[in-house]
Amino acid sequence: MKIRDLDLSESSIAHEHEALSLPPLERQIAEAATHPILKTASYLAIATLISLAIFLLYKLFNGHQTSGFDLIKEAIHNPIFWNAVLVGLIAQAIDGALGMAYGITSSSFLLAYGASPAIATGATHLAEVFTTGISGVSHVKLGNVNKKLFLNLLIPGIIGVILGAYVITNVDGKAIKPYISGYLLIMGLYVLSKAFRQIKLKTDIESAKVAPLAIFGGFMDTAGGGGWGPIVTTSLVGAGHHPRTTIGTVNFAEFFLTVTSAAAFFTLLDGSVWVIVAGLVVGGLFSAPFAAYATRHFKTKTLLILVGLLISCVSIYSLSKLF
Repeated sequence: MKIRDLDLSESSIAHEHEALSLPPLERQIAEAATHPILKTASYLAIATLISLAIFLLYKLFNGHQTSGFDLIKEAIHNPIFWNAVLVGLIAQAIDGALGMAYGITSSSFLLAYGASPAIATGATHLAEVFTTGISGVSHVKLGNVNKKLFLNLLIPGIIGVILGAYVITNVDGKAIKPYISGYLLIMGLYVLSKAFRQIKLKTDIESAKVAPLAIFGGFMDTAGGGGWGPIVTTSLVGAGHHPRTTIGTVNFAEFFLTVTSAAAFFTLLDGSVWVIVAGLVVGGLFSAPFAAYATRHFKTKTLLILVGLLISCVSIYSLSKLF
C-alpha cells in the first residue's frame, strides 16, 4: 500500500532523496504533539475510511440483483481487471520506491490501454482513497504534519480538484485525450529531469504562493490524471519547506482531495469503472516487495531515470495512437 516508512538515518538512500528533493524514506521519528485540528481531521479520515468500507461491502453483496460472489467471478474472468492489476502493481511499486508518481503512472498506462480520460483519472482516484487515507493518518501519528501548511493546502486544493473534475467530465473524452497524454508526457520528462538536478533549499518561504500552487496541483491531479505529489511536494521542498513535514502534510491533504475527487467521479461514472478500481487495488496490495527490491538494488537517480522514461514512452505511445 501507499504507507511510507520515512528514514532520517545517514543512509545513502536518505542522502540521495534529500539531494533530489524526493520524499525521505524515514524509519522512525520522535512523535510530536498533535494539534487538535489535525487530531480531528485524522479521526474524520478514519471514520470516512470505515464508512466507505462498509458501504462498498454492502453495495457488493446487497446492492445488485447478481450476488457479490458472482460479481467477483465476473471480474476475475474480465481481461480489463487483469490489465488494471498489472497497472496497479507497477504504479504502486513506483510510488513505494520514489514516494510519488502513482497517479501519473497509472493514468498513463490506463490511457494507453484505451480508457477515456475520465475513466483513467476516476479509477485512479477511487483506488487511492484507502491508500492515501492510511498513509495520511500515519503521518499525523508520527508528527509529520504541519497544521498551518495543511490548512493552506486543503481548501485551495479541493477547489482545484472540483474544477479539474468538472473539466474532465464535461469535455468530450476524444477531444481532451491528446492534451492529457501531452501533460503526462511533460510530467514524465519532469520526473526524468529530477535525476540531473540538484535543488538547493532556500531560507525564505513565501506562504502566499501555497494557495495558488495547491489549486494548480489539485486541478492538474484530477484533470490530468495525476501530479499532486510531483507538483506540490517538489515545489514546496524546493522553496525551503522541511522535507519531512512537507511530505507528511501534502500526503495527508491528498486524502481529502482524493475523497472529493472520488465523490465527483462516483456520481458521474458508470459501473464499469469498478472493475478497473478493483484491479488497481489488488495490484497495489502485491507491490510492496517490488518497491522494496527497487529501493534496495537501484540508486534513486537510476529509478528516476527509469520511471521518467517509462511514463514518457507510454505517453508517446498514447499520442501516436491518437495521431
